Amino acid sequence: MVKIGQLPPELRETSGLALGREARSFWTHNDGDNPAELYEVNDEGKVKTVLKLPQFKNTDWEDLAQDTKGNLYIADLGNNANQRKDLDNHKINPNEYKQYEANRVAYADQKAFPPPSAEQNFDCEATVWYQNKLYLFSKNRSTTNRNVRMYAVPDSAGTYTVAPIDSVYSKAMVTAADVSPDGKTLVLLTYGKLLFFDVSQGMNFRKPLYCLKFAQGQTEAIVFINNEDFILTNEQKGEMFLGSKKRL
Repeated sequence: MVKIGQLPPELRETSGLALGREARSFWTHNDGDNPAELYEVNDEGKVKTVLKLPQFKNTDWEDLAQDTKGNLYIADLGNNANQRKDLDNHKINPNEYKQYEANRVAYADQKAFPPPSAEQNFDCEATVWYQNKLYLFSKNRSTTNRNVRMYAVPDSAGTYTVAPIDSVYSKAMVTAADVSPDGKTLVLLTYGKLLFFDVSQGMNFRKPLYCLKFAQGQTEAIVFINNEDFILTNEQKGEMFLGSKKRL
Protein backbone atom coordinates (compact mmCIF):
# COMPACT_ATOMS: atom_id res chain seq x y z
CA MET A 1 0.00 0.00 0.00
CA VAL A 2 1.49 3.33 -1.09
CA LYS A 3 0.41 6.79 0.08
CA ILE A 4 -0.38 8.98 -2.93
CA GLY A 5 -2.32 11.96 -1.59
CA GLN A 6 -3.52 14.05 1.34
CA LEU A 7 -7.09 15.31 1.64
CA PRO A 8 -7.67 18.91 2.81
CA PRO A 9 -8.98 19.81 6.29
CA GLU A 10 -12.57 20.22 5.09
CA LEU A 11 -12.57 16.48 4.36
CA ARG A 12 -11.87 15.62 7.96
CA GLU A 13 -14.00 12.46 8.04
CA THR A 14 -13.87 10.95 4.55
CA SER A 15 -16.16 7.94 4.56
CA GLY A 16 -16.97 6.95 0.97
CA LEU A 17 -15.37 6.84 -2.49
CA ALA A 18 -16.61 6.57 -6.09
CA LEU A 19 -15.05 7.33 -9.45
CA GLY A 20 -15.22 10.98 -10.52
CA ARG A 21 -16.10 12.52 -13.86
CA GLU A 22 -12.51 12.78 -15.07
CA ALA A 23 -9.59 10.35 -15.14
CA ARG A 24 -8.05 9.80 -11.71
CA SER A 25 -10.70 11.85 -9.92
CA PHE A 26 -12.98 10.62 -7.14
CA TRP A 27 -16.15 11.56 -5.31
CA THR A 28 -16.01 11.47 -1.54
CA HIS A 29 -17.91 12.89 1.45
CA ASN A 30 -17.70 13.40 5.17
CA ASP A 31 -19.25 11.21 7.83
CA GLY A 32 -22.45 12.10 9.70
CA ASP A 33 -23.36 15.51 11.17
CA ASN A 34 -21.35 17.30 8.50
CA PRO A 35 -22.72 19.37 5.59
CA ALA A 36 -24.59 17.44 2.89
CA GLU A 37 -21.89 17.83 0.25
CA LEU A 38 -19.98 15.68 -2.21
CA TYR A 39 -16.39 16.54 -3.02
CA GLU A 40 -14.66 15.65 -6.28
CA VAL A 41 -10.93 15.31 -5.64
CA ASN A 42 -7.95 14.27 -7.73
CA ASP A 43 -5.58 11.45 -6.82
CA GLU A 44 -3.41 13.85 -4.84
CA GLY A 45 -6.35 14.81 -2.64
CA LYS A 46 -6.96 18.30 -4.06
CA VAL A 47 -10.62 19.38 -4.29
CA LYS A 48 -11.85 20.02 -7.85
CA THR A 49 -15.60 20.42 -7.22
CA VAL A 50 -17.93 20.77 -4.25
CA LEU A 51 -21.47 19.60 -4.90
CA LYS A 52 -23.86 21.04 -2.31
CA LEU A 53 -26.97 18.93 -1.74
CA PRO A 54 -29.46 20.97 0.32
CA GLN A 55 -32.24 18.49 -0.48
CA PHE A 56 -30.51 15.96 1.79
CA LYS A 57 -29.39 15.78 5.40
CA ASN A 58 -26.15 14.09 6.31
CA THR A 59 -27.48 12.11 9.25
CA ASP A 60 -24.76 9.46 8.97
CA TRP A 61 -23.39 9.08 5.45
CA GLU A 62 -21.12 6.06 5.36
CA ASP A 63 -20.39 4.98 1.77
CA LEU A 64 -20.83 5.69 -1.95
CA ALA A 65 -21.94 3.21 -4.59
CA GLN A 66 -22.02 3.87 -8.33
CA ASP A 67 -23.87 2.22 -11.20
CA THR A 68 -22.83 1.87 -14.84
CA LYS A 69 -24.81 5.01 -15.80
CA GLY A 70 -22.81 7.22 -13.44
CA ASN A 71 -25.53 7.50 -10.78
CA LEU A 72 -24.27 7.74 -7.22
CA TYR A 73 -25.95 6.17 -4.19
CA ILE A 74 -25.13 7.94 -0.94
CA ALA A 75 -25.54 5.43 1.86
CA ASP A 76 -27.15 7.30 4.75
CA LEU A 77 -27.16 4.03 6.67
CA GLY A 78 -24.88 4.69 9.63
CA ASN A 79 -26.60 3.36 12.73
CA ASN A 80 -24.09 3.17 15.57
CA ALA A 81 -26.76 2.92 18.26
CA ASN A 82 -28.97 0.58 16.19
CA GLN A 83 -31.99 2.81 16.77
CA ARG A 84 -32.57 4.68 13.48
CA LYS A 85 -35.78 4.25 11.48
CA ASP A 86 -34.86 6.71 8.70
CA LEU A 87 -32.23 4.73 6.77
CA ASP A 88 -31.85 5.83 3.15
CA ASN A 89 -29.80 5.48 -0.02
CA HIS A 90 -29.89 8.82 -1.84
CA LYS A 91 -29.72 8.21 -5.62
CA ILE A 92 -28.31 11.15 -7.54
CA ASN A 93 -26.53 11.90 -10.80
CA PRO A 94 -23.75 14.47 -10.28
CA ASN A 95 -24.53 16.01 -13.68
CA GLU A 96 -28.24 16.43 -12.88
CA TYR A 97 -28.03 16.69 -9.13
CA LYS A 98 -31.38 18.47 -8.65
CA GLN A 99 -33.08 15.24 -9.68
CA TYR A 100 -32.87 12.49 -7.12
CA GLU A 101 -34.63 9.42 -5.77
CA ALA A 102 -35.13 8.17 -2.25
CA ASN A 103 -34.40 4.52 -1.59
CA ARG A 104 -35.57 3.82 1.98
CA VAL A 105 -34.52 0.71 3.86
CA ALA A 106 -35.71 -1.19 6.92
CA TYR A 107 -34.31 -4.48 8.24
CA ALA A 108 -36.89 -7.25 8.54
CA ASP A 109 -34.80 -8.98 11.21
CA GLN A 110 -34.62 -5.95 13.52
CA LYS A 111 -37.35 -6.16 16.15
CA ALA A 112 -36.22 -3.56 18.70
CA PHE A 113 -34.76 -0.03 18.44
CA PRO A 114 -32.19 -0.51 19.79
CA PRO A 115 -31.91 -4.26 20.28
CA PRO A 116 -29.86 -5.75 23.14
CA SER A 117 -26.12 -5.28 22.76
CA ALA A 118 -25.65 -8.94 21.82
CA GLU A 119 -27.92 -8.41 18.80
CA GLN A 120 -26.69 -5.06 17.48
CA ASN A 121 -26.07 -6.08 13.88
CA PHE A 122 -27.91 -3.24 12.13
CA ASP A 123 -25.21 -0.70 11.43
CA CYS A 124 -24.13 -0.52 7.76
CA GLU A 125 -21.08 1.32 6.44
CA ALA A 126 -20.56 -0.63 3.19
CA THR A 127 -22.69 -0.55 0.02
CA VAL A 128 -22.12 -1.62 -3.59
CA TRP A 129 -24.16 -1.49 -6.79
CA TYR A 130 -24.25 -4.78 -8.67
CA GLN A 131 -26.59 -5.87 -11.47
CA ASN A 132 -29.38 -3.37 -10.73
CA LYS A 133 -29.35 -3.91 -6.99
CA LEU A 134 -27.73 -2.29 -3.98
CA TYR A 135 -26.01 -4.68 -1.62
CA LEU A 136 -25.59 -3.64 2.00
CA PHE A 137 -23.07 -5.18 4.39
CA SER A 138 -23.45 -4.91 8.14
CA LYS A 139 -20.81 -3.52 10.47
CA ASN A 140 -21.71 -5.76 13.36
CA ARG A 141 -21.58 -4.32 16.84
CA SER A 142 -22.88 -7.53 18.37
CA THR A 143 -20.90 -8.85 21.34
CA THR A 144 -21.52 -12.47 20.34
CA ASN A 145 -22.47 -12.72 16.63
CA ARG A 146 -19.58 -11.80 14.32
CA ASN A 147 -21.35 -12.72 11.07
CA VAL A 148 -21.44 -9.89 8.53
CA ARG A 149 -24.91 -9.84 7.02
CA MET A 150 -25.63 -9.05 3.37
CA TYR A 151 -28.90 -7.43 2.26
CA ALA A 152 -30.11 -6.52 -1.24
CA VAL A 153 -32.55 -3.83 -2.39
CA PRO A 154 -33.56 -2.64 -5.88
CA ASP A 155 -31.67 0.41 -7.09
CA SER A 156 -34.88 2.37 -7.78
CA ALA A 157 -36.99 4.66 -5.63
CA GLY A 158 -39.17 3.01 -3.01
CA THR A 159 -39.42 1.79 0.55
CA TYR A 160 -38.01 -1.68 1.11
CA THR A 161 -38.00 -4.06 4.05
CA VAL A 162 -35.18 -6.54 3.56
CA ALA A 163 -34.00 -9.73 5.19
CA PRO A 164 -30.39 -10.97 5.07
CA ILE A 165 -29.63 -13.13 2.05
CA ASP A 166 -26.16 -14.33 3.10
CA SER A 167 -23.52 -13.86 5.78
CA VAL A 168 -19.83 -14.44 6.42
CA TYR A 169 -17.84 -14.63 9.65
CA SER A 170 -15.43 -11.77 10.31
CA LYS A 171 -13.72 -10.72 13.51
CA ALA A 172 -13.15 -7.26 12.04
CA MET A 173 -15.90 -4.71 11.34
CA VAL A 174 -16.67 -3.99 7.67
CA THR A 175 -16.29 -0.27 6.86
CA ALA A 176 -16.60 -0.08 3.04
CA ALA A 177 -16.98 -2.19 -0.11
CA ASP A 178 -16.67 -2.06 -3.88
CA VAL A 179 -16.98 -4.25 -6.98
CA SER A 180 -14.35 -4.25 -9.74
CA PRO A 181 -15.38 -2.69 -13.09
CA ASP A 182 -15.57 -6.11 -14.75
CA GLY A 183 -18.06 -7.24 -12.09
CA LYS A 184 -15.94 -10.20 -11.03
CA THR A 185 -14.45 -9.19 -7.68
CA LEU A 186 -16.06 -7.89 -4.50
CA VAL A 187 -13.81 -6.34 -1.88
CA LEU A 188 -14.79 -5.71 1.74
CA LEU A 189 -12.68 -3.25 3.69
CA THR A 190 -12.24 -3.74 7.44
CA TYR A 191 -9.98 -2.28 10.09
CA GLY A 192 -6.74 -4.03 9.21
CA LYS A 193 -7.57 -6.19 6.21
CA LEU A 194 -9.20 -6.48 2.80
CA LEU A 195 -11.35 -9.50 1.91
CA PHE A 196 -11.74 -10.37 -1.79
CA PHE A 197 -14.61 -12.52 -3.12
CA ASP A 198 -15.31 -13.99 -6.55
CA VAL A 199 -18.70 -12.66 -7.71
CA SER A 200 -18.33 -13.53 -11.40
CA GLN A 201 -21.24 -15.99 -11.03
CA GLY A 202 -23.33 -13.70 -8.82
CA MET A 203 -23.05 -11.98 -5.46
CA ASN A 204 -22.05 -14.47 -2.78
CA PHE A 205 -20.15 -14.92 0.47
CA ARG A 206 -19.10 -18.54 0.00
CA LYS A 207 -15.44 -18.03 0.86
CA PRO A 208 -12.95 -15.19 0.39
CA LEU A 209 -10.51 -15.70 -2.46
CA TYR A 210 -7.80 -14.13 -0.35
CA CYS A 211 -7.15 -11.67 2.45
CA LEU A 212 -4.76 -8.72 2.28
CA LYS A 213 -3.60 -7.43 5.65
CA PHE A 214 -2.48 -3.83 6.11
CA ALA A 215 -2.07 -1.21 8.84
CA GLN A 216 -3.21 2.21 7.67
CA GLY A 217 -5.41 3.30 10.57
CA GLN A 218 -9.14 3.96 10.35
CA THR A 219 -9.68 3.34 6.63
CA GLU A 220 -13.38 3.65 5.79
CA ALA A 221 -13.56 4.10 2.00
CA ILE A 222 -12.42 2.11 -1.03
CA VAL A 223 -12.93 2.19 -4.81
CA PHE A 224 -11.50 0.13 -7.68
CA ILE A 225 -9.86 2.29 -10.36
CA ASN A 226 -9.50 -0.73 -12.66
CA ASN A 227 -9.86 -4.50 -12.24
CA GLU A 228 -6.62 -4.76 -10.25
CA ASP A 229 -5.92 -1.45 -8.48
CA PHE A 230 -7.86 0.44 -5.83
CA ILE A 231 -7.79 3.61 -3.73
CA LEU A 232 -8.30 3.73 0.05
CA THR A 233 -8.78 6.74 2.31
CA ASN A 234 -8.11 7.12 6.02
CA GLU A 235 -10.87 8.87 7.94
CA GLN A 236 -8.71 10.08 10.81
CA LYS A 237 -5.73 11.42 8.87
CA GLY A 238 -7.22 12.13 5.44
CA GLU A 239 -4.59 10.06 3.67
CA MET A 240 -5.09 8.45 0.24
CA PHE A 241 -3.46 5.11 -0.55
CA LEU A 242 -3.02 3.08 -3.73
CA GLY A 243 -3.19 -0.70 -3.49
CA SER A 244 -3.25 -3.56 -5.96
CA LYS A 245 -4.36 -7.19 -6.26
CA LYS A 246 -1.29 -7.76 -8.43
CA ARG A 247 0.86 -7.96 -5.33
CA LEU A 248 -1.19 -10.75 -3.78
